[in-house]
Amino acid sequence: MRIIAGIHKGRTLKSPAWDGLRPTSDRLRETLFNILAPRIDNARVLDVYAGTGAVAIEALSRGASAAVCIENHRRAAALIAENVALVGEEARCMIVRDDAGRALDRPMPGGPFDIVFLDPPYDLVNLSEMVSLAATHRAPGGLLVVEHASRRPSPLLNGTAPARVVRAGDSTLAFYA
Repeated sequence: MRIIAGIHKGRTLKSPAWDGLRPTSDRLRETLFNILAPRIDNARVLDVYAGTGAVAIEALSRGASAAVCIENHRRAAALIAENVALVGEEARCMIVRDDAGRALDRPMPGGPFDIVFLDPPYDLVNLSEMVSLAATHRAPGGLLVVEHASRRPSPLLNGTAPARVVRAGDSTLAFYA
């Protein structure tokens, strides 16, 4: 896993040494940030189910002003902290170690956010509920992006389909304006 562009371009991040964590691939992250490019400069980014922190770190590398990572798994949160320290972004990246639903159900430090990225486990039962909770943390004009399994339809947000859907193999990115 590497940072694709920006001030940390080419830096290699640590990957999980255990099963059960599915980091967003470099290729899918590149697609995501090609689409987000006009919005990323000085953006505040919320990365929910952050895993390795790669999405948040990529955002910071490309010019985001701050990022908050939500991760419940103890080892994953420690991995995010290692990766953030590896690129020297401790001052601009906060890690919230908590259940995503519980964290999103209350005000989030650093919010509201210009970009909210939600990458839950692909078998998450209450995906629509999590999408609705995540959407409440968007700033006016903010964007919500949900990564989900291509085998499942993109969730609706308050009855509305995503504005844009990009499929890449087993993964789909759904964009809600």
